[in-house]
Amino acid sequence: MARKGTGMRMRLRSRTGRGAGAALGAVLALTLAGCSTGGGNSGSAAGTSPSSPPRSAAPPPRTPDSAAPAPPPGAPRSIAALGDSITRAFDACGALADCPAASWATGTDQGVRSLAARLRTPADRTWNFARTGARMADLDAQTEQALARRPELVTIMMGANDACRATPEAMTPVDAYRRDFAAALAKLERGAPAARVYVSSVPNLERLWEVGRGSENARQIWGLGICPSMLRAPDSQAAEAVDRRARVTERVRAYNEVLRTQCAKHPRCRYDDGAAFAFDFTSAHLSSWDYFHPSEKGQASLAALAYERLGGGG
Repeated sequence: MARKGTGMRMRLRSRTGRGAGAALGAVLALTLAGCSTGGGNSGSAAGTSPSSPPRSAAPPPRTPDSAAPAPPPGAPRSIAALGDSITRAFDACGALADCPAASWATGTDQGVRSLAARLRTPADRTWNFARTGARMADLDAQTEQALARRPELVTIMMGANDACRATPEAMTPVDAYRRDFAAALAKLERGAPAARVYVSSVPNLERLWEVGRGSENARQIWGLGICPSMLRAPDSQAAEAVDRRARVTERVRAYNEVLRTQCAKHPRCRYDDGAAFAFDFTSAHLSSWDYFHPSEKGQASLAALAYERLGGGG
């Protein structure tokens, strides 16, 4: 993985920026700055989003591990994952592509050991309805897709794109975020009253800035338009830049409070108590393609957090 990333960066530096670098910037700015790419997805745990470029070769499917423990009593026999590019494992396996095989929620990559793998949920009973570029306003449509499958567990990780906008002023208002999330939970409770719901907190975007700002490669890639509300001018300590980052962090905290309070209203919903937000990740947990999305190691950590918070399926 590191060799691939290095090769890519060498190719970008060897051109003027109007060729490969400009093309990369256009796609990254569209898919990583929080803009929706449009279109749906296959709903398959191994498929790709039609809005994304063809993905690189995926890791080999997970094979049964005879040493792994049996699924705990009450473990879900089916899982539907809802969310954005993090749950689609964008840039986890290659550049500018979804890699749902490495998804923390439903992936089949042996190195990640997704939540579904840890719970021993059959691969043909897992569905990844997340979409790269999605925001909380898109959760309703994904919920409809999930309900059609009648899953026993639904995972939700949504909000990074609501905060990652061109400016702090363009971030999704907290009231709108609350309205859309509450509506989706109510729809899930009506349509699948026996299903459990696991809600992940929104990761700490300021921690991302702290980890990557010392890397020249990260700064160059971020400069192509990745999460500008947080990552624009990463070296700047001017009052405007410090205030801008603080406003984004404040909004992410507000989103997580919405997730906590709304989830608490539903007996079958379990919030991660801010575990994803509080996770002390390092550069090894970030994709070497964009220094924004989780790497396979990062995806594995999200899977472990979810498994722990679910009590091993209980």
